[in-house]
Amino acid sequence: MSATSVIEVRNLSKVFDLSPDQARKALDAGEDRAQAVREAGGVLAVNNASFTVESGELFVIMGLSGSGKSTVIRMINRLVEPTAGEVIYDGTDIGGMAPQQLRELRNKRIGMVFQHFALFPHRTVRENAAYGLKTRGISRRERLERADQALEQVGLSHRGDAYPDEFSGGMKQRVGLARALATDPDVLIMDEPFSALDPLIRRAMQEQLLELQEKFRKTILFVTHDLNEAMRIGDRIMVMKDGEVIQLGTGQEIISHPANDYVEDFVSDVDRTRSLTAGAVMQSPWLTASVDDQPPKVLAWLNKSRGGGVYVIDGEGHIVGVATGERLSEAAASGKTDLRDCVVDDFMTVSDETPINEFCHLTGGHIVPLAVVDGDKQLIGVVPRAKVLHAIATAAEETPQHA
Repeated sequence: MSATSVIEVRNLSKVFDLSPDQARKALDAGEDRAQAVREAGGVLAVNNASFTVESGELFVIMGLSGSGKSTVIRMINRLVEPTAGEVIYDGTDIGGMAPQQLRELRNKRIGMVFQHFALFPHRTVRENAAYGLKTRGISRRERLERADQALEQVGLSHRGDAYPDEFSGGMKQRVGLARALATDPDVLIMDEPFSALDPLIRRAMQEQLLELQEKFRKTILFVTHDLNEAMRIGDRIMVMKDGEVIQLGTGQEIISHPANDYVEDFVSDVDRTRSLTAGAVMQSPWLTASVDDQPPKVLAWLNKSRGGGVYVIDGEGHIVGVATGERLSEAAASGKTDLRDCVVDDFMTVSDETPINEFCHLTGGHIVPLAVVDGDKQLIGVVPRAKVLHAIATAAEETPQHA
């Protein structure tokens, strides 16, 4: 477990429909644990899952119905008892917690937002948002103050006196989110919170979650069956199938390097132009030159390369400009020694986090490939147009077209 990890899951398994002893015996029966459990009359919902969740990370668990994703998150706070394995929270084994410790974990440390809003219809929105604080013995005045703060965070500060039946599905889910935020948990577990919403409201809720995460940097475990949603909001994504972890990585890693045919098929319909960034598709520059290099030397390099120009970099890695073959030839012929005299501004830059759909139109229109820079504006790579076209190609585009 790293210094920044909040949760570490080790070899976690869950068997339903068998006694704990029967379940553990079936798990130890052989290499094919799923078959052994089935033959014993049980269901292996989660099979030997291991992963860590870092502090401040929006960690997405995704898979189709029956993949085990919801069971995993319920074992993290022991709403479901694991059959085998460990869940370590902030250095403590949750499986060894006494009932009082477990109650404190659920009441103060880990909050939950469910798919179904579970609001009390006879309580106001403010009272609903404050409800999670009631079990802590906090005074009514403080509960309502903190509820108002949470409602403001989700854009409902002006509707605290309303009742849930006056709200749309998206607004009800905002109240559910506010209820979780009011308790100020260290970890927030969200189990398919937006799946019951229509597409437009769902996207708005995703936007709001990302805005809140940017501001508060909560540790969030988010469960979804929607890969586009996972790719849009997740720092890392864990793909599950039949109770097993199939792949864990960033959205870009999963799209670029799917672990097997199942994942490859799963990601085939993803809008790659929104999911892949410049950092994911860039390559090293073909050629760069230092401002201290002599024009004749750079010209000789350029004549041996495939480009019409070369990025000129200063001592800190920043782009000074692009030295073109024409300018270099003129400088070499006239005896000029300052490479800065050979540069032009015929180039564009994007950050390594810029999605393809925001920069694809910038590629191919300049002497040099599109430059990718980091947060310090240092050149870290380039994106040739061919690289972009390859990245966004789909199986359908690769299918031979008939006249």
